[in-house]
Amino acid sequence: MADAFKRAQEVGYDLVEVSPNAAPPVCKIMDFGKYKYELNKKDHQSRRHQKSTQVKEIKLRPRTDKHDLEIKIRQMKGFLAEGNKTKVTLTFRGREMANQEMGRGLMNSVIAQLVDTGIIEYAPRMEGRSLIMIVAPKGSTGSGQSHPAPPTGEA
Repeated sequence: MADAFKRAQEVGYDLVEVSPNAAPPVCKIMDFGKYKYELNKKDHQSRRHQKSTQVKEIKLRPRTDKHDLEIKIRQMKGFLAEGNKTKVTLTFRGREMANQEMGRGLMNSVIAQLVDTGIIEYAPRMEGRSLIMIVAPKGSTGSGQSHPAPPTGEA
C-alpha cells in the first residue's frame, strides 16, 4: 500500500480506493479531481434525460356546459398523452351542495370519455366542498385496469 502511494506521488496523481470491500482492496492511480468531475458529469447527464411527471389540474363546476366539458376533456387527453397525471376538481358553491348527484354524474361522464386514454388512480371523493379524482396515463401503472367508480351514495 505504501509502495503504491509512493508511486502515485511520483507520477503526480492520487491513489484512489476503487473497491474497498474486495480482498485485498483495489486501488487506482488517477487524478481524483478529474474522476469526481467525470462522475458529476455522468450524474448530470442521467438527470437531464429523466422525464418528471407532473400533476396537471382541471377545474369543473356542476353546471359546466357540454361544449366546455368537451374542451376540458380534450385538454385532459393531451395531458395524459404527454405522460402527466391529471387532477379533476369539481367545486360546489352555495346550494349546489344540496344536489351533489349532478356533480357525480358529470364526473362519471368524464370517466367514461377518458377510459381509453387514462386510468382512475384516485376515485372521485368529496373533500370539503370539492369532488376530486386523479387520472393517470394508461401506461404509467403496472395493472393497466381502471378502478371502478364509487357508488353515487358515497359521501
